[in-house]
Amino acid sequence: MTRRSSRTPARARTRAVGLVAMAAAAALALSGCVSWFAGQNGASVAPTASTSSPTGENVPAALQQFYGQVLDWQPCGGSFVCADATAPLDWANPGSATVKLALIKKPTTSSNKLGTLFVNPGGPGGSAYDFVQQSADYAAHPSLQAQYDLIGYDPRGTGHSDAVHCLTDAERDAYLYDIIPGTRGSQQWIDAYTATSKDFAQKCAANTGPLLQFIDTASTTHDLDMLRAVVGDPKLNYLGYSYGTFLGAEYANNFPDKVGRMVLDGAEDPTSSGFDVSISQAVGFEQALKNYLSDCVSRSGCWYTGTADAALTEIQRLLAQVDASPIRASDGRELGSTNLLTAIFYPLYNKGNWPRLDDLFTSVEAGQADYAFQLADAYNSRNPDGSYADNLIESFNAISCADYPATTDPAVIAQQNAQIVAASPTVGPYWTYGDIPCAQWPYPSTRVPAAVTAAGSDPILVVGTTGDPATPYKWAEALASQLENGHLVTFQGDGHTAYNSSSCVAATVDAYFLQGTVPSADPKCAA
Repeated sequence: MTRRSSRTPARARTRAVGLVAMAAAAALALSGCVSWFAGQNGASVAPTASTSSPTGENVPAALQQFYGQVLDWQPCGGSFVCADATAPLDWANPGSATVKLALIKKPTTSSNKLGTLFVNPGGPGGSAYDFVQQSADYAAHPSLQAQYDLIGYDPRGTGHSDAVHCLTDAERDAYLYDIIPGTRGSQQWIDAYTATSKDFAQKCAANTGPLLQFIDTASTTHDLDMLRAVVGDPKLNYLGYSYGTFLGAEYANNFPDKVGRMVLDGAEDPTSSGFDVSISQAVGFEQALKNYLSDCVSRSGCWYTGTADAALTEIQRLLAQVDASPIRASDGRELGSTNLLTAIFYPLYNKGNWPRLDDLFTSVEAGQADYAFQLADAYNSRNPDGSYADNLIESFNAISCADYPATTDPAVIAQQNAQIVAASPTVGPYWTYGDIPCAQWPYPSTRVPAAVTAAGSDPILVVGTTGDPATPYKWAEALASQLENGHLVTFQGDGHTAYNSSSCVAATVDAYFLQGTVPSADPKCAA
């Protein structure tokens, strides 16, 4: 997904909304390893003694209870079975507290089972459990399910696992939809946004407890390796979308000899700083909007009659207009620029949903806000009754702040703001000051963005879409070049991720998972 769409963006968000929500058109229509673990402070588990896991590999004695656990799979509807696994809260100190991880499996009935295929829909904070339960054929095509057990597990902090909890539904409404007083960038506005962000962080700490300190991606990679062993696979077979590519790449770097068949679709670049992510996505969504407008003005029924450039200028005017004079929806909420942008971004994840933007702009130009809020609500997992379907808001912010150090120097922030606005004149002005929420976070990130090489791993396919707004194509190019055994698969098209958008990409990915076929060169799949 894209960055947090509260009153102002906080951090890039790359959940594969194009996969889960947009796959169901009705929803939008309306709706050995390198080390056993280097902890957040560099501490590692001392392998003073070792025993075997279910896969026969040696693990430190301190981790045996985790790697050797037996899951109690129980029927949970249809052809699915579910179980809970237990992981150390702190992998650097496995003898302390634990965390529950929720798994759902769709077992294969094949007598020629190839293993287990773990999937992750992105986020951070997206529920892989719900992804598999609700959209199994979208998560991995039936041909793969015929040969693999399909598993979705919710990473620590998310969904059905022990999760981050911060706000009540009413508080989430205020956090996401209330308009911050003052002019964007003024001291009044900065002070108000800082206070709101600090309140959010304090409530996350109070309502989540010790878990909040240990929801970083590095910890999740170790959970994933434990689960690989627990299900009896000597190597990890993995299909990750969007943020799931970041998780997969970090796993491969930590456990290169445990990589089996791995595909990373909608790739992130692990070398990117928070600012790199912000400016790249601002440019990506600006370009995606331009691509939509070029398509729109070329067909009948477009909301705008004129050139694509003139239509872009009209959108800039609309954004400024709703900031100066918000439009009140029938439920009393007021539409400002931030939530109008959220409504714009949502259909840009999938080209098939571009016509929704026609309806959006038509309604906003008519002074109506209800449809914009329907799109923004779908993006934010808000149900029509005002409840929320998941904890995505909280988990996204928590994991993002754990993974990306915040910039706090006012001079640097001012320079970065200017760069974003210059690079993205439509989106950029509303994408500034993104580090304010993480600057208030109780557990500052210690992660240093760095290249991943996964030296010695089996082949890894990295899929990139040339018109992807949320995970720009250059990130896929960068990740594939970093990996010692990375192989780029290009989809020359629009939208976020490619496996379910391109038959060429799907055939390449499925052949890799089923036969181990690695393309001799980038197939450069056409739209």
